[in-house]
Amino acid sequence: MKIINAEKIDYALNFESLIKALQKGFASAFCMPKRNVYELNTDKCNYDAFAILPAWNEHVIGVKAFTYFPTNTETEYQSLYSKIMLFSRNHGEPLALVDGTRITLWRTAAVSALASQYLSRKNSKHLVFFGSGNLALYMIKAHISVRNFEKVTLIARNAQKVAALKHTLEQAFPNMEFVIGKSTKEVVYSADVISCATGSPTPLFKGSWLNQGTHIDLIGNHHSEQRECDSTTIIRSNVYVDSKVNVLAEAGELLLPIKEGVFCAHEICAELSELAIQNKNARLNNKDMTLFKSVGTGLSDLIAAHSAYQLLEG
Repeated sequence: MKIINAEKIDYALNFESLIKALQKGFASAFCMPKRNVYELNTDKCNYDAFAILPAWNEHVIGVKAFTYFPTNTETEYQSLYSKIMLFSRNHGEPLALVDGTRITLWRTAAVSALASQYLSRKNSKHLVFFGSGNLALYMIKAHISVRNFEKVTLIARNAQKVAALKHTLEQAFPNMEFVIGKSTKEVVYSADVISCATGSPTPLFKGSWLNQGTHIDLIGNHHSEQRECDSTTIIRSNVYVDSKVNVLAEAGELLLPIKEGVFCAHEICAELSELAIQNKNARLNNKDMTLFKSVGTGLSDLIAAHSAYQLLEG
């Protein structure tokens, strides 16, 4: 059985091939039971959790287990630890133990980029990104891989982190403009794509600020009583999700508007698997506002981990 660490994953994967693998995997036959998230503390102010995400297809079986301790950011420990076990679908023997934390960064970003490939305008030029955490660099690189952005505006609370992120991106993409901005009507209105990867419990911008044709990508929140966007954003958008069963169990972005009576679950346009099967731009016109809400799936973990395993085996 192989042990695949973070460094080996970074060596093996790139967004172009991973996005293609995700498209093929979500368009093919698979089984993905509901992810199970277990809260470890009854205190409503404590979000420590443990989760299990199983999935399998014709080639491989996988299960991801992770812990999430958000207050670890104040200590020497990481907020998230994760491992993925891969087993052969043919005979069930263990194939690999894969670093799930690094796979999560890669697959989360690649899933958002795959959705953007279907939902954002092909001529999108301005990406507005909220967040400066571990996911930020992966998310931005993934979005850049599917659209020819000319400008990226970075918005984050931590001035030191966002400055470091800007410097890293400028080194990687010297012909692209990177600016540090704030969440204002002017900035939000100018965006073609808005991607949010934050821990914010409240909306990051007002839905009334959004311009027609904008694509919104939301991946930061996993709590039913919190949200990165307001109800106006949901009402104005054609809504897509990575997994209905997972999103409707966890994501306040949809659960709160449903509770308010301004949105219904049947108004979700499609899941990622449906988009992948069609494998074409899903926009009806350039004035449509589209929104993709992702909370993570066992299938995306399985595909990304198996891709790394195959490339390292080859």
